[in-house]
Amino acid sequence: MESKKDKLVRFNNKGSALIEKPLPVYKATVPLLKTEGGHGDRNSSSRIPKFGKFKVFPEDHEPWRERILDPGSELFLQWNRIFLFWCLVALFVDPLFFYMPSVINKDDTSCMDTDLNLGIVVTCFRTLADAFYILHIIIKFRTAYVSPTSRVFGRGELVTDPDMIAMRYLKSDFFIDLVAALPLPQIVIWFIIPAIRSAHADHTTNALVLIVLLQYVPRLYLIFPLSSQIIKATGVVTKTAWAGAAYNLLLYMLASHVLGASWYLLSIERHATCWKSECRKETNPLQCNPHYLDCGTLDDGGRLKWGNSTVVFSNCDPNNNISFNYGIFEIALTKEVFSSHFLQKYFYCLWWGLQNLSSYGQSLNTSTFMGETLFAILIAILGLVLFAHLIGNMQTYLQSITVRLEEWRLKRRDTEEWMRHRQLPQDLRERVQRFVQYKWLATRGVDEESILWALPPDLRRDIQRHLCLDLVRRVPFFSQMDDQLLDAICERLVSSLSTQGTYIVREGDPVTEMLFIIRGRLESSTTNGGRTGFFNSINLRPGDFCGEELLSWALLPKSSVNLPSSTRTVRALDEVEAFALRAEDLKFVANQFRRLHSKKLQHTFRYHSYHWRTWGACFIQVAWRRHKKRMMARNLSMMESFSYHPDEQAGCATEEEEEDHSLASSNSSQVKQNFGVTILASRFAANARRGAQKMKDVEMPKLQKPEEPDFSAEPDDE
Repeated sequence: MESKKDKLVRFNNKGSALIEKPLPVYKATVPLLKTEGGHGDRNSSSRIPKFGKFKVFPEDHEPWRERILDPGSELFLQWNRIFLFWCLVALFVDPLFFYMPSVINKDDTSCMDTDLNLGIVVTCFRTLADAFYILHIIIKFRTAYVSPTSRVFGRGELVTDPDMIAMRYLKSDFFIDLVAALPLPQIVIWFIIPAIRSAHADHTTNALVLIVLLQYVPRLYLIFPLSSQIIKATGVVTKTAWAGAAYNLLLYMLASHVLGASWYLLSIERHATCWKSECRKETNPLQCNPHYLDCGTLDDGGRLKWGNSTVVFSNCDPNNNISFNYGIFEIALTKEVFSSHFLQKYFYCLWWGLQNLSSYGQSLNTSTFMGETLFAILIAILGLVLFAHLIGNMQTYLQSITVRLEEWRLKRRDTEEWMRHRQLPQDLRERVQRFVQYKWLATRGVDEESILWALPPDLRRDIQRHLCLDLVRRVPFFSQMDDQLLDAICERLVSSLSTQGTYIVREGDPVTEMLFIIRGRLESSTTNGGRTGFFNSINLRPGDFCGEELLSWALLPKSSVNLPSSTRTVRALDEVEAFALRAEDLKFVANQFRRLHSKKLQHTFRYHSYHWRTWGACFIQVAWRRHKKRMMARNLSMMESFSYHPDEQAGCATEEEEEDHSLASSNSSQVKQNFGVTILASRFAANARRGAQKMKDVEMPKLQKPEEPDFSAEPDDE
């Protein structure tokens, strides 16, 4: 009977198959590590190939439980961010334990109680945060580290041996992480306090406070190396400047939260000290029992009798004239903070902490009690350090938002001072200011070229392809090129900005770059070398280009060092954004890629070149005029031939007149009329010949034919 389970086959290096027992199939969710810190291929490990009933595993296949995390991977970075968030949550939750003690006022008596409902809610959040601390410990046992001896060059080599990772972690941060992850407050609240509640009247929970403080220190310490790891991986803790400012403000508010909770706990501790002190003094009429201060004995008969006759509560009321000095904690009693609802007491304590932390405790009126004085000193020191840290970091983050704007303002001010010092005319000043303003709107002060050239060639090529390829393909001349040639051109294109009225190039000046228009309009005009009576003007729109003389120069096999002269004057009609291809870059592309010499590109170049279009239009115009002259000469010749035919008829009539005298009188008027027509026709024909001869001698103005580029076709070109 065949087993329904799939058999597993592993292939060794020699190619032989080893059938093993069935193992569970794991889907890879964590990148594998290489010895040099490389990432594994997720796609190749996400599926296990199957051959019939056999599942084939690669030789280095390992279950996810045995995999080692790369400390520089994106997954580990995301985990650090998540753990940082829960560390802040834990730091916020722990001080809430300080609000558990409270005072209940009933009629003329008071008692002290512990809010266990608040404790249960807080411990639930605390347990959730502790789970992330425990998970963080497990992850650190499976996270590689960079060998210190391999940091001579580059990143260094990762150590992926689990034993070495565990040994290093146990010797470094394991004890701190373990102390931070222990659920000690939960044990105290859920088990210890209910067990001793009946025999215990001290509701200040000193043991709980001590435990929370002991764990708060390592938990606060863990934030600093965690933030350092995130900064090493990405450069900053947060991705935006506003988020960085909010993060620092959150830390400041967290300090205010801790300070307010501590002040509340110390206030109620000071109040309990006054009660105990007066209780020990009271012996008449009834002796005070410390258990009477607990709300658990509020219904006891002895407690009721003692409550009707005691003066403990009145002697500890700061509204009366008492000898006990509460100092900075007096306002908690006068405002009845102890007996308020949780949200009321929490926000009041938060405000107290924020106020005194921001003012360095200057408004505090302390007593001579040493603990109170030390607490006030701590407030002053923390306020000074944290406020300076907050202001400094927030200023840094907020200035980083406007640093480009401030640089532009300084540069603009320097430009205006320079123009005023050099006494430039007003029109030049306006043109300079317009260009500076337009460049700021287009680039926001970022030097794109320096950023691109600081990247690796492959990455720079991909970025240039993404930015320029679609725009370059809008140019009809480039649409006929293959991807390899377009990549070479895109890699060397630079952005060019021109304001309205700017002359890109003037007729007769050397052409230094080809310009491919992306946005805006240009006016291209020529006078054919300054000839009188010749002017040609066209408008260039997005998709057109100018400076085609440079392409003809670059395609020549033995082009001179001197750049070609421009045959046109190009001026911006409005703001123009374009890509420029410099002369040296175009020459390099033409020498490296013979594809640029194909006949197909020749026809495309001539078709879209306005220089060639103008020459072609003038050539057609001259040919048409020659045709018109020929037609005119032919018509004149025909008219001349018609004028000679009446002349011959007049000669014949004269001979007949000599022979026949009888008809002279009747035909004399007709002969005179024919003779006059003949004279006029002969004169018109002579004048027409002279005019045609003059028109032949006058040459029409001709536009110089563009220099013929070297479009020598390769053998494989069609």
